[in-house]
Amino acid sequence: MKKLVIAVLAVLFIAPAAMAKDWGIGVKLGAGENDPKDLKKAFDTFGGELDKNAGDFSLEVRHEWALNDEANKIGAKVGWDMYGENEWKRLNTKITETTYSFPFTVYYKRDNGVGKLSWFGGAGVTILRSELEQGSYDKSKTKVFPHIVAGGEYRFTKVFALGLEARYNFAAKAKKDGVVLSDRTGFGAALTGRFYF
Repeated sequence: MKKLVIAVLAVLFIAPAAMAKDWGIGVKLGAGENDPKDLKKAFDTFGGELDKNAGDFSLEVRHEWALNDEANKIGAKVGWDMYGENEWKRLNTKITETTYSFPFTVYYKRDNGVGKLSWFGGAGVTILRSELEQGSYDKSKTKVFPHIVAGGEYRFTKVFALGLEARYNFAAKAKKDGVVLSDRTGFGAALTGRFYF
């Protein structure tokens, strides 16, 4: 799995610089739906401490193709989302849930240029990986589900834009052997810095 992560990072940072035009990278900070169902059950039953973290940090790389004029574009992007850990602790017992995902999105964008607001909307699929760890015991699950996105960005210069993106995940519950490892079904939003090449 570490090799896959390194390969994705290489694509995120090396490909845009190598291809020059119509490529870009993004850095996102946001929060979204986070329902650690089985950790909540453990907390409700046995007490202790439950630390839920709905935040996430994301990196993405994208490419855009101009349609009939320079303003109308079709884009494709792939990201790497790192979600905050959920953790339940009681006495000497600690269970930690770690989740990350790779969203693939195709979108339409109305690009109004520098010094103006542009908007976009699209859909895609997400590959989510969730791991539940308790000492030497762990469970993991990979889940694929659809999502939709919408947002806007203000282009300050030819190189940099700041935007807001909303995403809705459908059926994003990772479950194994009757245990819900993670459930990210629902809305999320992120502030995004986008760099264009």
